[in-house]
Amino acid sequence: MKRAAPAVVFVNPAAGSGRTKRTISAAREAFARRTYSVEFFETNSRADLQSRIRAAADQGCATMIAMGGDGTLQLLVREVIARNLTVGVIPTGGGNDFAAALGIRGNLQTAIDAIVAGRTRLVDVVSVHFSNGDDALYLGGGGMGLDAEAARYASGRFLNWPGRLRYLASAIAALRGFAGVELQAEFPDGDWPKLAKRVLLAAALNTPTFGGGLRLAPDASLEDGSLEVVMIDMLKKREVLALIPRLLVTGELRTNRVARFRTGAVRFSASGAPWFQGDGELLGKSPVEIGVMPKALRMLAP
Repeated sequence: MKRAAPAVVFVNPAAGSGRTKRTISAAREAFARRTYSVEFFETNSRADLQSRIRAAADQGCATMIAMGGDGTLQLLVREVIARNLTVGVIPTGGGNDFAAALGIRGNLQTAIDAIVAGRTRLVDVVSVHFSNGDDALYLGGGGMGLDAEAARYASGRFLNWPGRLRYLASAIAALRGFAGVELQAEFPDGDWPKLAKRVLLAAALNTPTFGGGLRLAPDASLEDGSLEVVMIDMLKKREVLALIPRLLVTGELRTNRVARFRTGAVRFSASGAPWFQGDGELLGKSPVEIGVMPKALRMLAP
């Protein structure tokens, strides 16, 4: 990089089953039509992306844009969260739940218009701390149980499947042999009593949807300083499969076996130390403390 541009677009060409790579030329042309100067960098690995982000920040770049899915955006935010930079997103991945919560829903022109207009929102970020001392963050939805098991399939066997179908197919595959999670949930803020139950999944969301549009937390907000904690009781396999058609078509979860809690923080622990995922990325193993960093990120948004 020879100079710091007004904005740098970091592209994950593998995101969205090749959709991202096919969209790069259109994105370049859209910025050019608006006479908005950007530099594009296609990254070939996680380490390469981290290195390029740090180099751009060190050279004074004040606006950085992720072009890819929620995982690409999450990695960018991890690198810049302490630098007080402005972040944009061109959602071309499989999930894009955080972009949807911002009002950017799969339309290239909407995303680029938001970047060029320069309007920003201060939004919450979710912080995660594991008992081994590791820390992480995510933007949209995180949890343990069937969703974390499905995350492994979503990044493997079903990687090239589109959007919501990818996550539902992964969840169906993960059901085989899945016996649920014996969960203990504690609420450090004192809002709710300690809970212990066997669950299909336990999630903490910053956005109304996760998994490519599954509406687990319809009332979640990016700007309220709170998490929406969602717990689904362990269901029989046929009960889970019965939910799939509506989830696939509308994203709605229709069951009376779900409980929701609004809180500033939650601690999940479970026997067997199951994985916890955030934005589809496996972040670490239980036990885990999840909290909110209020208005910690300046995002370009419509």
